Amino acid sequence: MVGLGAMPGYGIQSMLKEGHRHLSGLDEAVLKNIDACRELSAITRTSYGPNGMNKMVINHLDKLFVTNDAATIVNELEVQHPAAKLLVLAGRAQQEEIGDGANLTVSFAGELLEKAEELIRMGLHPSEIIMGYNKAINKAIEVLEDLVEKGSENMDVRNKEEVVLRMRSAVASKQFGQEDILCPLIADNPVNFNVDNVRVAKLLGGGLHNSSVVRGMVLKNDAVGSIKRVEKAKVAVFAGGVDTSATETKGTVLIHSAEQLENYAKTEEAKVEELIKAVADSGAKVIVSGGAVGDMALHFCERYKLMVLKISSKFELRRFCRTTGAVAILKLSRPNADELGYADSVSVEEIGGVRVTVVKNEEGGNSVATVVLRGSTDSILDDLERAVDDGVNTYKSMCRDSRIIPGAAATEIELARRIKEFSLKEIGLDQYAIAKFAESFEMVPRTLAENAGLTAMEIISSLYAEHASGNTKVGIDLEEGACKDVSTLKIWDLYVTKYFALKYSADAVCTVLRVDQIIMAKPAGGPRRDAQPGGGMDED
Repeated sequence: MVGLGAMPGYGIQSMLKEGHRHLSGLDEAVLKNIDACRELSAITRTSYGPNGMNKMVINHLDKLFVTNDAATIVNELEVQHPAAKLLVLAGRAQQEEIGDGANLTVSFAGELLEKAEELIRMGLHPSEIIMGYNKAINKAIEVLEDLVEKGSENMDVRNKEEVVLRMRSAVASKQFGQEDILCPLIADNPVNFNVDNVRVAKLLGGGLHNSSVVRGMVLKNDAVGSIKRVEKAKVAVFAGGVDTSATETKGTVLIHSAEQLENYAKTEEAKVEELIKAVADSGAKVIVSGGAVGDMALHFCERYKLMVLKISSKFELRRFCRTTGAVAILKLSRPNADELGYADSVSVEEIGGVRVTVVKNEEGGNSVATVVLRGSTDSILDDLERAVDDGVNTYKSMCRDSRIIPGAAATEIELARRIKEFSLKEIGLDQYAIAKFAESFEMVPRTLAENAGLTAMEIISSLYAEHASGNTKVGIDLEEGACKDVSTLKIWDLYVTKYFALKYSADAVCTVLRVDQIIMAKPAGGPRRDAQPGGGMDED
């Protein structure tokens, strides 16, 4: 019985290994979870909307991010708390599904949890709140359907004006004031359902107005040889590199005389020349190598007037093949006619002091386009790239479902008003949860107004007044600080963005509220490095 005497405590302590942590009950588990989620949404909330503030995030690799893109912020923060992680996952799901609206997802979920805390302190049970929230989200989705602009379900995805109309609010929320320059750049691309087909080349120097779109690819390196420009060229792609290939097996060559040595060197030279000549005879004018380019091979390429490019990234090589329609050949040999690709022009240009190779292909069948972005610093370029990325993702979403709803908080106020009315018809305790769900929508106009430096209460009350008298399309004009009809301001949001954002945040909130106990085992491994006494190493 000696073993029993050494057992610590009673109850759950005796069941689990020492070093574990156990939190249960409303105060410890539920409210702590809500608190962590609220902190996270407080971070993203100030970045919401066109006037959102930027965050400076330095990740574990010391890389600096200056951005107001919520998806990037929550990804780089490395959130530790398990409940807050659920919100991060909801934001990430939104980013992957739609590519925009991650901030709405995280901030709205935080707001819902804040309201849930008030209800719990009033004495409601979490399961009643969950029931109320579920009823409310179903009602919200019904109302969303009502708010869809008539005639917007059909659109011509090649009509630039219609595309820009739907894309503006997504791009403006990342780069306010620049959307009129960025949107046409994104809409200029061929209609793509594959986001990977719109590449972004970031080149320092110049300004945003110097940006352009290239039908084809922009490679950030110089051509290898001395030939820098080729027009209407056939392209051969060799994945394994352009060089004399060493044999698979090891062998020893015995050379008895100087003549034999001379002949040995000559045969190697002749072999390389034969290979390069075969490529030149096939009609190719450009050779693209996925590996090293040997000196001797380069010499013969120059002699046969072949332009040589080197692309070391495997993925870039695949995109290059997609742009030109070439087939990557494993080792240096004569390519067949159907393995050759075609490019209108391949030229080395100097943009802002950087030499880049521009591969243009205007002909049909090429689906790759590159947006060349110019800006003064790396962090500005990164942020512009995120805005372009959001625009391209919105383009993809609108090809799937082109319905639009009023933006600028008009939709949210209408949802708040209708769900408030709906809560009054409900009986039972969940009506309080539905009313709080309706109140949570006020977060959007409030945040938009606060971030723009306006008085939130005045804006919200005048929005409610307008909506009560039937003007369901009235939203906030942030530039003038007044309430206006959004159809005149041309601020529209995609229906799918809102639909998924609300759905994901409600799901995440219900998951957090369903937790009533947190049991953490002792972390594996020895003592942490930074927890060593005396700082680990000696100072000197």
